[in-house]
Amino acid sequence: MTISATIKALSLSALIASSAALPAMAQSRQDVIIAVGEQGPNSLDTQTPTSNDYTRLVALQVYDRLVKHGVKTLEDGTQVYDKTEVLPELATSWEISEDGTELTFQLREDATFHDGSPVEAKDVKWSFDRAVEAGGFPLIQMGAGSMTEPDQFEAVDTHTFKIHVPDGNKLALPDLTTPIPIVINSDLALEHATEDDPWATEWLANNTAGGGAYDVVRWTPGNEIVFQRFEDWKNGDLPAMKTVVYRQIASAGTRRALLESGDADVSVGLPPKDFAELADSESVKVIGVPKQSAIVNLEMNVNMPPFDNPMVREAMAYAIPYDAIMSDAFYGRAAPMYGAEPGSDYDVAWPVPSPYHTDLDKAKELLTEAGYPDGFESTIYLDLSRATTREPMALLIQQNLAKIGVDVTIEKVPGSNWFSKMLEKSMPMAVTSFHAWLDWPEYHFYWTYYGANNSVFNVAAQQDEELDEMIQKARFETDSAAYDEEITGIIDHVMTTLPKIPVAQDFMDVAMQNDIEGYVYWFHTFLDFRTISRAD
Repeated sequence: MTISATIKALSLSALIASSAALPAMAQSRQDVIIAVGEQGPNSLDTQTPTSNDYTRLVALQVYDRLVKHGVKTLEDGTQVYDKTEVLPELATSWEISEDGTELTFQLREDATFHDGSPVEAKDVKWSFDRAVEAGGFPLIQMGAGSMTEPDQFEAVDTHTFKIHVPDGNKLALPDLTTPIPIVINSDLALEHATEDDPWATEWLANNTAGGGAYDVVRWTPGNEIVFQRFEDWKNGDLPAMKTVVYRQIASAGTRRALLESGDADVSVGLPPKDFAELADSESVKVIGVPKQSAIVNLEMNVNMPPFDNPMVREAMAYAIPYDAIMSDAFYGRAAPMYGAEPGSDYDVAWPVPSPYHTDLDKAKELLTEAGYPDGFESTIYLDLSRATTREPMALLIQQNLAKIGVDVTIEKVPGSNWFSKMLEKSMPMAVTSFHAWLDWPEYHFYWTYYGANNSVFNVAAQQDEELDEMIQKARFETDSAAYDEEITGIIDHVMTTLPKIPVAQDFMDVAMQNDIEGYVYWFHTFLDFRTISRAD
């Protein structure tokens, strides 16, 4: 099928007709948003360890959380979430004990689930118990706020819920804004639980039991998910759009063409080159925000020769063609994370630019001093599902390394196998990336550099007791001056030891029709349809 034929097949009328069995879909263009992207959910349950990232898209629309972040407007008019402001969602108010060990929430008394049943503290308790009992990523994310055991959660009465946090973790409250601690209709879920499946995991993977602003009225895995507005939603302003259709379309060219023809309203996940070209046009608008706490690296396994030699890792840092990567891989849709003034103080933030730049003479000198005057052979691995940027990065690095005698082979790993490959700690070099949901530097370092937890994102297989101690100290530091010193100390340490070489902070780009309003950048990077509307 040609792209033009595909556009015709996926036009607005066809999209709506595909759900014609749903009475609510018989409505005007003004009431419907059509969004397109390459990937989609593999489940409707964000709390299942095997669920992919796009289940967060479902969770945001379908389920409520106790609290949410506020929104602020940048100087250019872009709306982004405000990490400094936590607002009510299902909870109307909350109290935190002076030592941070108890968080008590009062729940909205008029909130209901989609089936009309009331939302009560027992539902919150069951949902949080489920999140920590799930294991895997849901438990790890809850653990970021030191919530790891069911006995930490208490339904005090019908509309009062309490969390016990023994260590007073400062991230406990912000952790509740993520798409993991959602509130599920426990009575409905339990109707489908079994002795072998006490948390109704199988049923919730294909059905919803929420009370959020939207519910799922159609889901065809790998193809389409349709959300319909819940008219009795009480936990925020009722969304402007009655129906949202999210279509999963593999071809970036088709997604762009649908947007340019007006048959799609919003497109995510296009290649940076497309976003750069669309941003220069007036036919649609592109909103790009550097991803929070995000970094794209060249990562080296510090336990594998020759990368067990810090001098070799430093040579690699001087051999990377940074400027070419910014222009030819990211097309300017990223912020450079290199070229800082050597010896200057680091900001108390992450990411920050490294003091390295392209200097092949310096790289060759370091390799000679390290005992590799004639270079060496190695392999760079990349995630094939992100090949749009990762492959040109790897090719450009390969070309530059050849100039200093380093012969590199490129290995492409299918996206479905990438996490398993990272966990193996078997790649000598890899193009990697990570962005943190909670915008605290020590949280990022805990996931990516902390050796004790053997995180999948520690591809370098770093086991650095000194660094681990520094990270743990910063996580629970209460003195602001000491905290600042600890964070800059960690940054200096990782920039010196270089298990990962920072290259860029990539953008979260979204392209949309000029009449689409209300888009907000969120830390999880997924579209929140609750605020999106169409101009009159």
